[in-house]
This record gives sequence, C-alpha cells and structure tokens, in this order.
Amino acid sequence: MYGTTGVDKSGAAMQKLDLGSEADSFAQGGNRLCFFHPMDAGKCVKTLRKDRSPELKQKEKGIKGWLKPLSSFDDNQQEYSTFLRIADIYGPQALQFIPRCYGMVATNHGPGLVTDLVRDFDGAISMTLKQYVWIHGNTPRVKNCIAAFQQAWETIGLPSRNLLLHNIVVQLTAEDTIQRLVVIDGLGWADVLPFGWWSRTLARAKAARKAERLTEAIEALLEIKRTNGDWGYHGWMEPAQRYAGVSTAPVATS
Repeated sequence: MYGTTGVDKSGAAMQKLDLGSEADSFAQGGNRLCFFHPMDAGKCVKTLRKDRSPELKQKEKGIKGWLKPLSSFDDNQQEYSTFLRIADIYGPQALQFIPRCYGMVATNHGPGLVTDLVRDFDGAISMTLKQYVWIHGNTPRVKNCIAAFQQAWETIGLPSRNLLLHNIVVQLTAEDTIQRLVVIDGLGWADVLPFGWWSRTLARAKAARKAERLTEAIEALLEIKRTNGDWGYHGWMEPAQRYAGVSTAPVATS
C-alpha cells in the first residue's frame, strides 16, 4: 500500500486513533501537536492545535483571509498535499532528506497526519539540529554533514520554506556518527506563485539559497550561546522525552 515514493495514496479508511490528551503529545509547534503513533513506535501523528484551528487563523487575517480557501490555513492538509507533490515530482530520492508520509487518519483530536518518527540507533527520538549544535558545537563532523546536505538539497532542488534549525533532525547510527539530516517541517514553496514546482532550474536555485543559510543560522545560534543569550522556545527535548517508551533509555545518575 505504501509505494516507493513514500506516500500512501490509497485513501483507505482507518480506525480512529486514541492519542490520549493534549498533554500526551511529545512535541508542540506553533500550530500543531505531535503524538506517538499508538500502534507503531516508528511513526508519529500530527494534529492541529485547537487554539490554532483553520477557522481562527483565517479570521485573524481579516479580509485577506476570506479571499483564501479554508484549507489553505490547515497545516496538515497543506503538508499532506506537499508530500504528495514531492512524491510525484522527486520520487524515492527525496526520502533521504524527508520522512515517509502515510497519509491522514482520524484521531480523537481530529484529522491527523502520519509520518515516520525519526529515531537514532538506540531508539531515541533524533535531536533537532538546533539542539545537537548547541550541545556539541559546530564540529568538523557537523560541518561535513551540513556541506553534504547543502549540496544534495540543491542538486535535487527540494522545496522548502526557510530551513530552520529546529525543523531539521540529526539521525545517528552510533553515538558520534551522523547518518543523515532530515527535514521534518517547513516543506513546500511559500511563494504566491510557486514556479519552483514546474521549473527544476528555478527549484535548484531556490533550494541552494535556503540551504546556504544554514551555515549562518548555526553561527548565529552559537553566538547566542557564547553570549549567554536565550535559547528560544522550539527544538529542545530532554532525555526522558527522547527515550519515552524505549527500553534502552539511559539510567539517570544522581
């Protein structure tokens, strides 16, 4: 049912998933909550926050909001459409850099979007690039990984908004070995007229600019750390969160 392109297009009905309460989500973004899939530890389910519903977001935009369809304010629908389009245009090569998408499901928090939950070799949820760099610094290993990612992202011409450090995770195959960087949010072109979907040359140029900014973002983050600045809100997970439900979780020491 799940093709090599990475998206389930079957539209088959599925049993409603009970994700628990909002407090059971393991991550929260500006518009969505992220839950563990109750039947598959390798997947997560994204649902819309009730205080950031499409109706409320449309209303906030005033007259401009009413000129757009309600679906344009639904992050899950927009992201699912983007996954489908990436699958059709780029095929399996995109899965090196983005999660596999399994489509929409019914949940007790409304429609949910199911994707891979990126985990490390020991089962822990992979750290965001923001957290990894904050802890380990911009080491030669990180620099090499970023350079390889930038080159590949440009070569393929994958669509994204600004590549934010907290929207990229670092998947490890061993304690000090980076397997890959995975973009878990912010996919798709933000342009009013997204010509990048139709022009591979334009897509590569735009992708290159987005990827190049990662170097500046890392330098800016480390400058904040050097000056004892504020970490911010997004992108940090404590070990207890990253190892939730994993039998190999490290034992806390006093």
